[in-house]
Amino acid sequence: MTNWVDACAADEIDQEDVVRFDHAGRTFAIYRSPDDDYFATDGLCTHEKIHLADGLVMDDTIECPKHNGRFSYKTGEARGAPVCINLKTYPVKVEGDRVMIGIGA
Repeated sequence: MTNWVDACAADEIDQEDVVRFDHAGRTFAIYRSPDDDYFATDGLCTHEKIHLADGLVMDDTIECPKHNGRFSYKTGEARGAPVCINLKTYPVKVEGDRVMIGIGA
């Protein structure tokens, strides 16, 4: 069963941008694509645990602000050195004007 958590207002995230969301001692990153779709990943880079919300979003990619490692925010796929471990992704839905992420039971 998925536990849906209210993360933010949909209009808090610009297209091709990312915001940080902290919940229950964990950090998540919430993204809005150029097509107005929303995505969520773990909020810390798998390389050195830097907050991805401080990074640069380009198309479907988030670039870590420290060493420029890149991930697909849609799939979590690590896209080159220095990152080699994928990000965990989470389901997202929009209810009304709120972005909800599914973080498990």
